[in-house]
Amino acid sequence: MTTSPAAPHPTQNLGGYRLPPGWSPGAPRGLQVLWMLLGQPLLGSELPGTSWRKALLRGFGARIGSGGRLKPRLRVKFPWRLAVGEHCWLGEAVWIDNLAPVTIGDRVCLSQGAYLCTGNHDFRSPGFALQLGAITIGADAWIAAQAVLAPGTEVQERAVVGLGAVASGTVVAGTIVRGNPAVAVAQR
Repeated sequence: MTTSPAAPHPTQNLGGYRLPPGWSPGAPRGLQVLWMLLGQPLLGSELPGTSWRKALLRGFGARIGSGGRLKPRLRVKFPWRLAVGEHCWLGEAVWIDNLAPVTIGDRVCLSQGAYLCTGNHDFRSPGFALQLGAITIGADAWIAAQAVLAPGTEVQERAVVGLGAVASGTVVAGTIVRGNPAVAVAQR
């Protein structure tokens, strides 16, 4: 049996890459530069302390609730696109890559190394088109260590995204998911 060769696919042209029409970082250029040169390095440092990290993020436009902890090596792409509820825990080396808005409800725990990704690329597009999707995490949810949330993910109230899981779409309220891709394994 012989098979015919697959139809050729367009070659990826990264030289032709452009941001989506109308997309903007969402803050004046001066604020962006100040964040990149001062804010990001301070926030991501090994220095202990929550209150100064909250003040720094608020100073750059984030909405941060009372209580909780912000641990060392926290990374936030654009603080002006971040809303964090009351009494949240953002663990060490959490990366909030928020090209689109990220909204975190009350009493949410993001454990060490969790990655919230709001932008991805269309690998079928020769121009490698950027695709954006906001992330929402409901109250009392837990995103375990090294878990990844894909663009457009909604984690509903009391849901758990397990250790190293890769979640996309909707994680239903009170559901525990694990694996890559994340699948429901139990109820909380």
